[in-house]
Amino acid sequence: MTAQASSPSIRGKRLPRQERRRQLLECALGVFVAQGYHAASMDDIAEAAEVSKPVLYQHFPGKHELFLDLLDAHLEQLTDELTAALASSKENRERVADTVTAFYEFLSRKDEAYRLVFSAGMDNDDAVSSRLEDFYSRMATAIADLIIEDTSLPAAEARMLGHGLIGMATSAARHWAQLSERPEMTTSAELTARLAWKGISGFPKESD
Repeated sequence: MTAQASSPSIRGKRLPRQERRRQLLECALGVFVAQGYHAASMDDIAEAAEVSKPVLYQHFPGKHELFLDLLDAHLEQLTDELTAALASSKENRERVADTVTAFYEFLSRKDEAYRLVFSAGMDNDDAVSSRLEDFYSRMATAIADLIIEDTSLPAAEARMLGHGLIGMATSAARHWAQLSERPEMTTSAELTARLAWKGISGFPKESD
């Protein structure tokens, strides 16, 4: 896999600062996806973006900060997609299905941004770990709120189930992404969602 090069329409051109920053982030994503964090270098990113290293350093003080900016952006995007699925006016069963599907869709994207989250070799980095813990905690709490709506479980127990559902969806989707011969994405997401809902629906409903 090769790093994504900059678009021919912007090569060698002076760009407004925000546009240049977006271009650098896109190219850096390609490099990190192809090489992982530790093997990638600022030289590689500058080469992929077809800019000088001083230009790159005008926007990002170092590789670590650049990686964290990318991670923040894609976690925010995934959070928005999951939150939208959970906030829909559908039945909770459909909300759970949409949430699981959002994970699969994230992992099936052509830019493979999921590798920043799951396979960049940054598991032991404190800044990365804190961001991922915050992401999973927020999503688990949002799912717990749905569980509380449908059951008589205390909040602490509902949050534990929320973490379990997020973990199951993440694990299943990651396994699917690594398969050389994959079932259809929609089929895999549906199977995972059915398993998740079977577990949640087994808890007693709150009486009206």
